[in-house]
Amino acid sequence: MDKRKLRDLFIDKNLGKIMFDEPMKNHTSFKIGGPADVIIIPENEEQLINTVKICRDNNIETYIMGNGTNLLVRDGGIRGLVIKICEGLNTIKVDKEKIYCQAGSLITAVSRKAMEESLTGFEFANGIPGTIGGAATMNAGAYGGEMKDVVVSVRALDMDNRIVEYKNEDMNFRYRSSRVVDENLIVLSIEIELQAGIYTEINSTMKDLTNKRTSKQPLELPSGGSTFKRPTGYYAGKLIDDAGLRGLRYGGAQVSEKHCGFVVNVDNATCNEVIQLISVVQKTVKDKFNVDLETEIKIIGED
Repeated sequence: MDKRKLRDLFIDKNLGKIMFDEPMKNHTSFKIGGPADVIIIPENEEQLINTVKICRDNNIETYIMGNGTNLLVRDGGIRGLVIKICEGLNTIKVDKEKIYCQAGSLITAVSRKAMEESLTGFEFANGIPGTIGGAATMNAGAYGGEMKDVVVSVRALDMDNRIVEYKNEDMNFRYRSSRVVDENLIVLSIEIELQAGIYTEINSTMKDLTNKRTSKQPLELPSGGSTFKRPTGYYAGKLIDDAGLRGLRYGGAQVSEKHCGFVVNVDNATCNEVIQLISVVQKTVKDKFNVDLETEIKIIGED
């Protein structure tokens, strides 16, 4: 569908904030990516559902994103529509030991809310970038905890535009994936359950984990977070370091000198440069250790 028809379909429909030919580098933590034909940021759940319906009724290619923290967009950008679920859908409510979160809530905001309410069990998530909807989708985790440990239920929009709700045991949570991925669901909200704790202890744990992150991860540079999934029985960063690739650079992309599991954007890197560097890392690790490194970041768009 050409851009004029796209514009006519979405303009003046009260769907939220609309941007045309918007550079995706403005919407990803990697600071990389060509223009999307259309980006819509819904301000509420109704706008989100209406936008998705228009897309499906008109066979418009659609990509759902949170705040772009594990996303690498190709230099040609994205044809069709990007729906960005973020600050318009970020309500967080606490009821005793349960927390209701809309999909656009930041993971860090949820962890801080839990701390404020002296609820323990979500400390592991403090500092994980991204939205809670994305965290549920990918079963995000760190420091021994995962979303599957705390999620009670997930509300989502299915491929038939129906709102469905699944309990934890029906979500097929596994390493960096879930039923959301399997069935192309769009997360609307989630409910998590924690335990009553002691504020000072929760605060201390969160500060400790924050210090670990800042001291070991290259948070000062644009990246998509951990570039590679953890291969069974190994650590991606150690394999890359042992292969002699620390600091390896291709154009503006570099294997982080601080943590080899991260590819970082050190000088206006293009997506192609990042992909080329990832390919070199994968081939070298495979040749030296016979281990396949699978990317954890999502790569989308056109060359």
